[in-house]
Amino acid sequence: MKISDIKALSLEDLKGKLEEAQADYQKLKMSHKVSHLEDPLAIRKSRRDIARLLTVLNQKLTQQ
Repeated sequence: MKISDIKALSLEDLKGKLEEAQADYQKLKMSHKVSHLEDPLAIRKSRRDIARLLTVLNQKLTQQ
């Protein structure tokens, strides 16, 4: 996800996307441990998306 797309989301949408991203990250990690992933960089991308979501969420919470 791009940061501009993330900033346009509301707080509830951010929390929902964060939960989805964390669940996907856990699935990717488990799949990678069981068998090799076709795209191992997906784990890194997922982790960075989670960090972006958390950053924007914290920024919006501190502005309130």
